[in-house]
Amino acid sequence: MRRPALVAPVIACALALIALPVGLAGSAADPGITADTIVLGGTSPLTGPAAAYASVARGAKAYLDSINAKGGVARRKFEYKIVDDAYNPAQTVQATRQLVESDNVFAVFNSLGTEHNQAIRDYLNQAKVPHLFVATGATTFGRDAGRYPWTIGFQPSYQAEGLVYGRYLAQTKRGARIAVLFQNDDYGKDLLAGLKRGIAQSSARIVAEESYDVTAPDVQSQIGELKASRANVLAIFATPKFAIQSYVFANRLNWRPLMVNNSVSGASNIMVLASEGGKNKAVNGSLTLNFLKDPTDPMWRRDVGMRQYRSIMSRYAKGANVNDVYHVYGMAVAFETVSLFRRLGANPTRAGLMARARSITSAGNPFLLPGISVKTGRRDGFPIQQGQLQRWRGGKWIPFGGLWSSNRL
Repeated sequence: MRRPALVAPVIACALALIALPVGLAGSAADPGITADTIVLGGTSPLTGPAAAYASVARGAKAYLDSINAKGGVARRKFEYKIVDDAYNPAQTVQATRQLVESDNVFAVFNSLGTEHNQAIRDYLNQAKVPHLFVATGATTFGRDAGRYPWTIGFQPSYQAEGLVYGRYLAQTKRGARIAVLFQNDDYGKDLLAGLKRGIAQSSARIVAEESYDVTAPDVQSQIGELKASRANVLAIFATPKFAIQSYVFANRLNWRPLMVNNSVSGASNIMVLASEGGKNKAVNGSLTLNFLKDPTDPMWRRDVGMRQYRSIMSRYAKGANVNDVYHVYGMAVAFETVSLFRRLGANPTRAGLMARARSITSAGNPFLLPGISVKTGRRDGFPIQQGQLQRWRGGKWIPFGGLWSSNRL
């Protein structure tokens, strides 16, 4: 969502190599490029508390493999090295150094997690290695481009997402008493900050806040404390494992607030798990913000993008769950990455890649909802800045209202 009031302007970036600032000076001899190969690398929680997100990397790899089958880009094929960091920032640092210093990747791409990308950002910017399309919506990755010119995000910022929820509640649920469960890092805190801004000067108010650490076994005690606040809205700013637990424990306590589930845990396959086979009524009426097409939704059955998605999954990710929406996210990121390399032509450089990443105008990503574009520019460091509110009914998400974007915020 385009947010001039939410984030500070980012630095100007040139559109051609001759105009690049000194900090983005590049070389035709950059590592990771050969006559027939482009080497990318990234970290992903293939194991650990956020292993549900492994499909983000898997979906990206499947799309890149499909491009390789067609000859690649400029006669080069992608080699995508994925290293498991178990959602542990210390392991992210070690794995990223391995990718840069041993595997000689051209760019670090699609690495997942807020603290994890923050832990490697200084290193990659000092080494002048593209830190491309980080898989987190932490606001810093769009706002702080002046300080970190080699780093760029992809998805909508968490603060903007929280702002949408707050404004919706302020407009539709006057006097709302809101309880918030949030992950104790910039991911959760960004969402909470946006929510607070969204309800400012309204009758809705936050009556309780409970945080959790990613190493915690569960959030049972936090949900109990939040219920005791007598809130009639529960905002869940948590990753899938803890979001599912939130629904399960709320149901066990016979607590039926309006649930607002953040987009990173709002995938339909996660909601199905939270519903416990339809026995958990706490999921009904939940809200989330979405920007991806859902492969489980019948409305996309004949959609060209979803047909392409299913074809790619069947050929290049055999055995994977085709209904996992995080695969769609991975493909959306990979689609834009391939588009960048096509713009780079026959002689790609790291500096050229970042220049193109900061001058995107793309309205044709087949994996995003209709009307959502990918755009960056001199004063725009957030590639995706739109989203669609949805309500969970009858075992699926039902969209309502129009797209939220700059003219709605």
